[in-house]
Formats: sequence, structure tokens, C-alpha cells
Amino acid sequence: MAAWARRWQRLWSRRGLVACSLLPLAALYGAVSALHRWMYRSGLRGVERLPVRVIVVGNLIAGGAGKTPTVLALIRSLQSHGLRPAIVSRGYGGNADGPIEVQPATSAQVSGDEPLLLRRRSGVPVFVGRDRVAAVRALLRKHPSTDVVVADDGLQHHRLTRDVQVLVFDERGVGNGWLLPAGPLREALPTTVPPRSVVLYNADRPTTPLPGWTTSRRLGSISELADWWLGSPPKADSLQDLQGRPLLAVAGTACPQRFFAMLRAAGLSFDELPLADHFDYAQLPWPGGTGDVIVTEKDAVKLDPSRIGKTRVWVAALDFVPDPGFDAEVMRRLEDSPAPT
Repeated sequence: MAAWARRWQRLWSRRGLVACSLLPLAALYGAVSALHRWMYRSGLRGVERLPVRVIVVGNLIAGGAGKTPTVLALIRSLQSHGLRPAIVSRGYGGNADGPIEVQPATSAQVSGDEPLLLRRRSGVPVFVGRDRVAAVRALLRKHPSTDVVVADDGLQHHRLTRDVQVLVFDERGVGNGWLLPAGPLREALPTTVPPRSVVLYNADRPTTPLPGWTTSRRLGSISELADWWLGSPPKADSLQDLQGRPLLAVAGTACPQRFFAMLRAAGLSFDELPLADHFDYAQLPWPGGTGDVIVTEKDAVKLDPSRIGKTRVWVAALDFVPDPGFDAEVMRRLEDSPAPT
């Protein structure tokens, strides 16, 4: 699956013969998507206004563009302004139809890996469900003091009214610029930034013509898996401990090379093991007898420390910092939105 995902990303990076052959399907996909959006704009399908402000985080491109670290950065920013945020998510990869509340001990098989990571890292309430409106209502019943909800990956969930939406792009930009399956786009790139929207680039420079803010990302802390699960503070010398050792870097993410580049920038040398996005770790993917393995936090939520045997598994956290102007623009748009009723 990981190999197929990489092949699709290469396919979507250019307008080659295979991509061109898929253009009729892309036209059909675009027509169905446009009809779906029109039905909400015209009132044929109902749009729900909830009694709380909503920020939607999503991307136009298929695959991970950095939504999870963006949600975490938004939660920190909202809290610094005295707000009480919470999170709702689809719960991709989990088997819960929802809505359910995610707890630190919830299995990733139930909630999905990203919601569980969001709950563990943010400490705020997290609810998952296919119906994001129902998830928000369940969240507010349980946590009525919540005054802003961040919806993870809700850009195409048009039934949920949003006060602000954050469009996240990464170094891929829009690939070849075509719709699925000929290209990576879920919907066409707009010519201007849509109303109530803020663009954030999970990269050091803009990768589309849309004006927006950039981020800095680098390796943060490194913890042993058992300590990470307990929430123990990382040891200051963990990075030095790993330098010069035989090391296997493992990433079950949409863009594993992004993780590997971050590790190299921190001075680590390692062999690479890219896995399919949302890899479930039903079986350990590295050979028996492997000494030291380093994984992402998204992988760590699916790795019980009791299963790893004598292998030392390390968890690398991402230090993800948007430009300060991004926080200011989100807050301005949030304050300018109509008061919830």
C-alpha cells in the first residue's frame, strides 16, 4: 500500500500519459462535487448553524498536508487568547460511527490514530463521528463551556457552517493541478482566497498562487515509547544518545519523506521504512532483533510498549510553528464572525 501511495503521488506530480487518460473520470468527479456544493448553497440541503464558533481545517489535496499539527497549533493559539477550544474529527481509520468522545486510553482502532494523537497532545475534548454536526452537538452536551470548536478535516463537510476555514498546503502545492483521479485535488484551486478563509503552507515558502502564511517545522523532543505513553518529560540527551547508532526510521504517514528529512536535519543517520498512511501496526513492520527504531507520534499511538520486545522504540515529536501573522489573522476573522446563537 505504501508503494502504491508513492506511485500515485508521482503520477499526480505531472501531466503524463496515465494522468491524461484519467481526465474523463476527473471531469465526472468535478461535476459530482460541484453539484454537491451547489445543493448546499441553493438550500436544497440544509446547513446547520451551531451555538458555538467553528474553525474548519482541511486541504484541497489528497493525502496529508499537515492538518494535525495545524489543529494543535490552533488549539494552543486559542487557549493563549483565553478561549476554551475542543476538537471534532471524522476519525478516519477508526471503526466508530460516533459520535464518541476520545479518551487518552481509547484504542486507535476505535477513534482513528489522528484523533487519539490530538487528544493526547492537546488535552482538550475530542469527539469523532461521521456526522460532524452530531459530533459537535454531543461535545457541547458533555462540555458546555466550550466556546470554539476546531473541525479536523471538515472542508468538504458542507453541512457544518464554519466561521473560519484554514486551507493547508504542503510542499506539493496542487501537484499537476487536476482533480481526482487524474490529479490530487479534491476540488479546483480557487483563483482567490475564499471568504472567511486563511491559507497556511506547511512549508518554508508558498507553493500555490494563493497568498498565505508559512511555517517552520523541525524535530522537537525525542522520548522512549513507554515514557511517551506515560506523558513523562523527554530526556534532554535523547538526541545525543541516538547519534552514531544503527537506527531504523519508520513512518506510517502520507508523506514519510517529510519525517525522514526532519530527522536528517537534526543530524541523525538511519535506514528508512516508509509505511502506508494510517498503518495499523497489527504486526510490527521491522525485523526481529532490530535495536533502535524511531517513529512519529501518529505511529506511537498504535504501538503498545508491551509489544515491542527488546527493540528500543523512540518517538519523535514535531516542532511546528506557524508565522505569527497566521494566528493574528485567524483571531481577527473569528472575532469578525457573527455571534453564535
